[in-house]
Amino acid sequence: MTCENPGYPLRKPHLSENDSRLWNWAQNGPIADKRAVQSPQTEAELQTLVAASEGKIRVTGSKMSPSRMLKVAGQQDTLVDLSNLSGLIAITDDSATFAGGTPLHEVYEMLTGIGRMLPSSPGVIASQTLAGALATGTHGQGLQQSSIADEALSIRMVLADGSIAEYNRDHRWFPAVQLGLGALGVVTQVTLRTQPLTIYTCFKNAVSADSLEQDLLDWNHDYALSKAWWFPNENQVHVWTAREASDVEIRQYRDNNEELVTQEETSDAMNETIDQTLEHMRSDTKIVDENGKPFRTVTRFKDFSDVTGDVYQVFCRGIATPQINVEIGIPLARAPAVIAKIKAWHTETQPHMHYPIILRCTGPSSSWLSPSAPEATCFFGFVVYYAEDGSLSEEGVNFLQAVEKLLAAEGGKPHWGKYFDASLYDWPALYPEWPAFLEAREALDPQHKFENHFTAALFD
Repeated sequence: MTCENPGYPLRKPHLSENDSRLWNWAQNGPIADKRAVQSPQTEAELQTLVAASEGKIRVTGSKMSPSRMLKVAGQQDTLVDLSNLSGLIAITDDSATFAGGTPLHEVYEMLTGIGRMLPSSPGVIASQTLAGALATGTHGQGLQQSSIADEALSIRMVLADGSIAEYNRDHRWFPAVQLGLGALGVVTQVTLRTQPLTIYTCFKNAVSADSLEQDLLDWNHDYALSKAWWFPNENQVHVWTAREASDVEIRQYRDNNEELVTQEETSDAMNETIDQTLEHMRSDTKIVDENGKPFRTVTRFKDFSDVTGDVYQVFCRGIATPQINVEIGIPLARAPAVIAKIKAWHTETQPHMHYPIILRCTGPSSSWLSPSAPEATCFFGFVVYYAEDGSLSEEGVNFLQAVEKLLAAEGGKPHWGKYFDASLYDWPALYPEWPAFLEAREALDPQHKFENHFTAALFD
């Protein structure tokens, strides 16, 4: 069965060439009339465009976010495409400055090419722009780091009047600019701190979920980087724990032309669980192609093995697939209690799932609106894939709605760039610095030129 839900829009798998609208990446929401899109060639052109605009302005990067984040509607509104403002601008021994429209994969490739990396762990995919990643709080995993925005040393923006402003970590509004939801200005340059490239060995295991409450804390405290996929139906967890590689492992990596080293010894401990998960997915999505992207996101857990590589080779392994993705941050200290509540809820309701619960933990963020501010946080991720015809299974939608309500009631904070039901959250109560952010917004954009319906409702 399928259903239409205002929070989880249906997808259009096939768009007409004559469609005058620009859609987001997942093709589940139009964001502007194509005539509203402007692509300035230079920062100076962007300044002129912003200063002259009489309507609202939003910025599109890779269009990965839900359409509500990007949408413009009025005839005088403008959607700014920053793809021409891309690339490396400057580099020092311990920092690198990139244009805001630079895709993350280009940031990573440039840095690894010179033996450097960001101190923050990457997200699962790298097609987002740098400015977009900051604006929505893109993060990886590991308690010794937080979001990508937390590695910003300075941020340069075009403000509503067309002027240029630069903010560094000493500025009182820097914590607002770090994660600004596109509501403060147009980010044109970001200076990021860098560190020597580290090689990691990642150990992959399948374990019982019986002691997940304590295991999650142990994995994150004992290893530099950790990520887990929890399969409640089968009471199993697939966990990755990574530490810095040994000298022997680094030599293996160098001898492999610095490509990801995959150990020959494999484990089939997850195969039965994965086969059951795939059966649910086939029933829900009606996708015929066994090699389709949704299936590949799950089949990679079969016959798994330990690997050695740089942080991007090991962890930036996601497969971009149209989906409804809900991710809620819970303070790490409360994560075990929340896991226990999910277990009890799952036992009682037996909800329909076709993808495991993703568990990624980070250290505290300094951004005022980061879900991981001001303390270490565990992000609980939930996914439902679209069916072949662009619909969503009713059972999958019901699961997402129910589990989000459960985590929201526990004080959870949603990832800004993913799907959430805003009515579940009391933003000022969740974010102590909410008034300070609003103060910065009024100072930088007093006419609210960078708002749309979503941000207007959010900050009302």
